[in-house]
Amino acid sequence: MIKILVHGDSDGVCSGALLKAYLEKKGEVSVYFTHPAGILKDLTEFTSQGDHIYIADIALDEKTFRQVVELLEKRGEAGKVVYIDHHPLPEEFKGVNNVEFIHDTCCSASELTYRYVEKYLDPDYSRVGLYGAIGDYIDETPWVREHLARWDKRFVYYEAGVLIQGLEGTGRQYDFKRQVLHALSQNQLPSSIAELYERALKQSRLDEELRLKVKMSVYTRGVVSIVENPPGSVGRAANYAKIYGGGLIGLAYETRGHLLVMSLRSDRVDLNRLLRAISKTIDVQGGGHPFAAGARVPASLFETFVEKINSLYRDFTR
Repeated sequence: MIKILVHGDSDGVCSGALLKAYLEKKGEVSVYFTHPAGILKDLTEFTSQGDHIYIADIALDEKTFRQVVELLEKRGEAGKVVYIDHHPLPEEFKGVNNVEFIHDTCCSASELTYRYVEKYLDPDYSRVGLYGAIGDYIDETPWVREHLARWDKRFVYYEAGVLIQGLEGTGRQYDFKRQVLHALSQNQLPSSIAELYERALKQSRLDEELRLKVKMSVYTRGVVSIVENPPGSVGRAANYAKIYGGGLIGLAYETRGHLLVMSLRSDRVDLNRLLRAISKTIDVQGGGHPFAAGARVPASLFETFVEKINSLYRDFTR
């Protein structure tokens, strides 16, 4: 069996679509959506010895990466394992055996994935890679400029916008995300996917409501501007929190039982390194990109978590 595990945002979906377009010629392909804190569980549950496993756009988490590496090395003894990612690695990561490990922080996971499969696909699939790069705000690389020149720029950004907006707010609606990923793997236009297009229109209206809600409800603790349970994307809410709250760091979270699932944004603080440092001192999981990251924090530790940010951020300010 061929198993693809990817992140559920536009960069992950585009990476998965490119992999699926390439791998469907080799056999039956199953797609699963996961995230850094869940990759170990999902690998254990959804993959078996002998499977060929392709992972894209999943950061290695500070707390679990050793176990993930151990499991991948075991899976690699009996099947092909490919790991494609662009997030900063844990400082103590030393490499992985039996795995084709493709890593570069230069660009989006979609760009890295396209480079990996491009010789097997029609060059027109480059637009799928471009959608993912635009969705991850990494659309000024040499590869993007080169391949964007093959298309009408306005057309590509419009289609990327439909995809990004249509996927926003879908959360764990994995069947819908699989439908979108499958359509992209056939190089269909995002705007031709009726439900995706309808969701994109609705999401744009909701995003305006979100912006106004954050503007009214944001509050600041030290350098952290905070929004609790915003009516929409925590990533976008975190960005608005930074803008309207005036803090160095914008933070937005949604409550899931006893856990707070959050996004953080900053223009000056390396959030990836900050969160990884904090995760070594208290029981939280976090990481991502330098200026856009995520974390999972027990509700009981939230105040401590914010205190840690305020006491440590200077060590990670650029």
